[in-house]
Amino acid sequence: MPATFRPARLADLPHVVAMIADDAIAAARTGVYGDEHRAAFAAIEADPNNELIVAEQDGEVVGTLQLTYIPGISRRGAWRLQVEAVRVASALRGRGLGRKMMEWAIERGRARGCVVVQLTTDKSRKDAHRFYESLGFAASHEGYKLDLG
Repeated sequence: MPATFRPARLADLPHVVAMIADDAIAAARTGVYGDEHRAAFAAIEADPNNELIVAEQDGEVVGTLQLTYIPGISRRGAWRLQVEAVRVASALRGRGLGRKMMEWAIERGRARGCVVVQLTTDKSRKDAHRFYESLGFAASHEGYKLDLG
C-alpha cells in the first residue's frame, strides 16, 4: 500500500520524535520524547506557516518532515519553503519513500506560492547530499549555525 501524507497529530508525536532520534547525529539533540516536544508541536500546529507532516502506511507513521513557509523581501518578495527533519523509518529506507515525501513537499510549496525550496543537511551526511542532488537541489550556499543553548 502506498504512503499517504497528512499533518501530524499529537498522538503521532512519540513516533516522530523516535524517528528523528534514530540517528547518531540527531539523537543527542533530539532527546527523549517529553514536554518540550509537546510544546513545540503546539507551536507548530498554531502557526499557519508551519506544518509537521507524517507519511502513513497501513495505519503506521513511517516518515516525517517539517515544512516552514517563509515570506521574504529578497527574490521580489517571494515566499520560500524550508524543509527540515526529513526522516524515514529505518526499515523502509532506500525504497523510495523519502523521494515521494520530498516530491510531495515540493508540490505543497509550489501550491502555497513558494518560489524556492531550501534545506540544510549535516556536512557528514554524504548519502543525504546525493539524495537531495538527485531531486535537483544544488549546494549553492554555505550554511552557518550558532548554538544558543
